[in-house]
Amino acid sequence: MSESLPPCPECSSEYTYEMGALLVCPECAHEWEAQAEGESQGERLIKDAVGNVLSDGDTVTIIKDLKVKGSSTSIKVGTKVRNIRLVDGVGDHDIDCKVDGFGPMQLKSSVVKKA
Repeated sequence: MSESLPPCPECSSEYTYEMGALLVCPECAHEWEAQAEGESQGERLIKDAVGNVLSDGDTVTIIKDLKVKGSSTSIKVGTKVRNIRLVDGVGDHDIDCKVDGFGPMQLKSSVVKKA
């Protein structure tokens, strides 16, 4: 009997409860993932440094010199990166791509601009 939990999508019971990251219906035993408010399933909004929404397959431009770990050279301002993929990477890194001359790597959306 919770005032903020949604009803069961299977049987519409209002007696749902939380069990860890899941919501559970005691009447039909249906379990489903809870969603945060304003979040639609499977959709995340990733924006570049100037606020443009990015999507898979976009081409972006690097907006500042980036030092590459293990390399004596850096990725220069204005380098174009084609066919990006949005991922949940390590830390703030949310773009998976291949940079010409450096190979595959992950970038932060805060250092790119949509081309």
